[in-house]
Amino acid sequence: MEHISQLGTKIRDETASPDILVISRLFLPKEALIGEYLYNRCLQDPERVIVLAASCAGDKVFDRSQQFPVYRWPNPRYWLGHFMGSLLKPLCNLVCSFVLAIRLYFRYHYRYIEWGHSYDFPSLLLLSYLLPVRFFIYLHGNDLLSALHNPFWRSLFKLTLTRAEAIVCNNSSTRDYLRNTFRLETPTHVINPAIRPEKFGGEPSQGSLDELRLRVRQSYNIPETAVVILSVGRLVKHRSFDRVIDNIPLLLTIGVDVHYIICGQGPCESELKSLAHRLRVDKRVHFAGYVPNRELSGYYAACDIFAMLTLLDTKASSLEGFGVVYLEASYFGKPVIASRLGSVIDAVRHQENGILVNPKSGYEVFQAFKQLCQNQQLREQLGRQGKELAKRKTLHRLLYKTESVPNGLLS
Repeated sequence: MEHISQLGTKIRDETASPDILVISRLFLPKEALIGEYLYNRCLQDPERVIVLAASCAGDKVFDRSQQFPVYRWPNPRYWLGHFMGSLLKPLCNLVCSFVLAIRLYFRYHYRYIEWGHSYDFPSLLLLSYLLPVRFFIYLHGNDLLSALHNPFWRSLFKLTLTRAEAIVCNNSSTRDYLRNTFRLETPTHVINPAIRPEKFGGEPSQGSLDELRLRVRQSYNIPETAVVILSVGRLVKHRSFDRVIDNIPLLLTIGVDVHYIICGQGPCESELKSLAHRLRVDKRVHFAGYVPNRELSGYYAACDIFAMLTLLDTKASSLEGFGVVYLEASYFGKPVIASRLGSVIDAVRHQENGILVNPKSGYEVFQAFKQLCQNQQLREQLGRQGKELAKRKTLHRLLYKTESVPNGLLS
């Protein structure tokens, strides 16, 4: 890790002329969807980027291994304690990102800023007036909502968006919400997250996947001939894990030897366990708890179908982001059953890599499970197509060459 106190040290040769400063309070090795998204972006142009991010556990070892310079501002929790540090953390993010971005400008003379989310956007707005740079701002979902809490903050946020070179949304649902909330002339693009094999410990061979599949199934006493449904996510109400559990007895009734594995933790865990017990399928519904990224590959390998029947979260403080788990399931060649929602259709294409359903229609949901459970050929076909879809990605460098972007890549 390079600290800001090392500004006088020599830049490594391969990053001698970086011209893009990527700024984020969330960045690897801290596990966060935004951090993963931005890290993948940096890997596309390692010779052009400099990263400025908040400190996190394990960052020193991680940063030293990167192809691009990484600078960190301190986490106040480390020197003020958890309580006071948490109170001052938002202010620290605002001030440090602003001050250190200016100091880095005098070292690198970068020409662009890519602000990794809309958190702490006032710092970006000030930088846009003080530095001769152009900037892009990324929006993911809830970070957009956080800027709309009061009229003054909202007006500042709109000013920031109008000054941007372009806005990047990681899914079309967030883009549509932005368009409905603000009337902007700023170009707005959708760049979906990409899958990085290293997140799972590298691209596995078919032999290692077969071994992982067998190991996970054996740990839950699941026969190799059984159909395994998998869900991955925080155990909250709107994820509708209960709707999948409701279908397990129905599938058993028509002769499907089925098991359901849930990876994740959350407030609904005891409620879901009680439901499985009431339906007498507690021996078929397996709660894996929190599973680290490097172990998730075994669960994706072990399943035959990935299912998440997300409902729209009616809470005003929540906006559904890109469902990266659908993309991960496709990457491992698994067909997906998902809700027909704006935030999902970027990752799941009906009858191409999965089946989209109305999650409130019990009949429609059951028919999707029945079709995939009873048709191995269809599962394999959707899985193959899904794997091809998961390998596609839009390059962020196209933001700088919009005149050469093929139709449909940026929308």
